[in-house]
Amino acid sequence: MSDRTQHAANPDVDVDVIVVGAGPAGSCAAIALARAGFSVVLLERGPFPGSKNMYGGVVYPRILDELIPRWYDEAPVQRWITRRSTMVMTDTQAMSIDFRNDAWAAPPYNGATAYRPDFDHWLAGHAESAGAQLLCSTTATGLLRDRSGAVTGVTTDRPDGDLTARLVIACDGVNSFLAKDAGLYREVAAKHYTLGVKETIGLPKEVIDERFGVRGREGVDIEIIGCTSGVNGGGFVYTNLDTVAVGVVLKLPALAAQQLRPEQIIAKMKTHSAIAPLVEGGELKEYSAHLIPEAGLSMMPKLATAGLLVAGDAAALCLAAGIWLEGVNFAMASGMYAGQAAAEALRRGDTSEQGLAGYERRLTETFVLRDHRKLRRAPALVLSDRVQHRYPQMVAAVVERMFRVDNPDPKPGLRRILAQERKRAGVRRRDLARDGWAGLRTFG
Repeated sequence: MSDRTQHAANPDVDVDVIVVGAGPAGSCAAIALARAGFSVVLLERGPFPGSKNMYGGVVYPRILDELIPRWYDEAPVQRWITRRSTMVMTDTQAMSIDFRNDAWAAPPYNGATAYRPDFDHWLAGHAESAGAQLLCSTTATGLLRDRSGAVTGVTTDRPDGDLTARLVIACDGVNSFLAKDAGLYREVAAKHYTLGVKETIGLPKEVIDERFGVRGREGVDIEIIGCTSGVNGGGFVYTNLDTVAVGVVLKLPALAAQQLRPEQIIAKMKTHSAIAPLVEGGELKEYSAHLIPEAGLSMMPKLATAGLLVAGDAAALCLAAGIWLEGVNFAMASGMYAGQAAAEALRRGDTSEQGLAGYERRLTETFVLRDHRKLRRAPALVLSDRVQHRYPQMVAAVVERMFRVDNPDPKPGLRRILAQERKRAGVRRRDLARDGWAGLRTFG
């Protein structure tokens, strides 16, 4: 019996699977299920996929190799990232580690910048082409359950009302109402979230190429620490074809505890001598903000219950590890694996929690949970007060003294400089050793 026939033989439900949220996770889940022959409805709260998204980073789409071979020939990419910089900043100083790789300008590429409305719309188009039905301007307002408590569909704000299904996949974003309604989240503290705020600044392509030292479709991603006016977090600058994105990611409790607004923090960052020449004369095209789940495993919900799977930001699958800042790739992978696990469970006729165990098994066997587990200590380390406020001062001062010529005074040794600047920055030797060990365990 084919999967289509299986659904036709079950007239008690409207559809095999309801996927809530047409972002990267939801679209990849819908693609996997529709190609497996199941009937899928993809619900999107906005008027079109991507309509309510901001985008403040770089997408790493290699996971799409499995779903959309040669995706790079058609994906709406702005630029391919060939230059990656990590910058440590104080009020008057900046030190960068800058890496370029010409190989990243050719298939299979590494990372790319993209406008999320374009990227999400393109990915949802593949879900529709595979056979999924896309319903926009539709909010899933709650879960339907049977007498045993298993999820059997969703309530919506549409005139038609409820939609029933054999399985629901919640990809409804960082504040997933459905995952919370299902009781999959324990109470999550505000300290586990950050606020991402971004300005998109218009500049001619030739000006961007010249200022950032790139050509053609080459792009630059700069990640910054020490730029957030005393609020724990970080900053970024990256290039699109004819715009530059400048923004900050701010820890919620630290932001609430002081007087500055996010746009003021960005404005100050843009006046810094390391940033001002890059955006000078640009025109503000867009200002946007988005809540980000930053704590990784510390805030991750239970990923499955009878009749329900959770993927993407709804499952807190976002990696904020300083060196690696990723989210869209985890969303796409978790959506694809949720779709595969759902198809497996539906074929067996078992959508119980045990029947859906294939989802977490796939996540555990791949980079999705392996990376989160390896880097589980990274968010607390990277967003700690010492890393945020003391180490940038210490690092910049050490580098400044290494390059400063103080004739007729003799040059001090590096050990002496390190010892003096560590004390000036208020970093105790034992704290430096502790953080160094934590960094080695995390990133080693």
